Amino acid sequence: VQLQASGGGLVQAGGSLRLSCAASGSTFSSYAVGWLRQHPGKEREFVAAIRSTGTTYYVDSVKGRFTISRDNAKITVYLQMNSLEPEDTAVYYCAAGTRIIMTMIRRASSYAYWGQGTQVTVSS
Repeated sequence: VQLQASGGGLVQAGGSLRLSCAASGSTFSSYAVGWLRQHPGKEREFVAAIRSTGTTYYVDSVKGRFTISRDNAKITVYLQMNSLEPEDTAVYYCAAGTRIIMTMIRRASSYAYWGQGTQVTVSS
């Protein structure tokens, strides 16, 4: 599976961005896909994930502001980010994996495939 993340950019606080994670591979619909972000000098942290069943998971700090979705026909996963805050500034990565149990869905080590990052910068 190869992943291509896009959609990052510079936005003012309160604005919105939609990130896209385009994948290759006919079995992509069976994968769980996550978005993780990395602040400068820090480890990657979980943001959101979606299973093949459509079940979604979010870190508390983005609940109600971010929405993850997938379009299996387009082999793409989206992260709609609304009400952006300066603290959301980071490099965002999409990642995919299979057979990830619920207790591990938030761990970066659970994902075997990674796209390149896309920079999101939120100005105050």
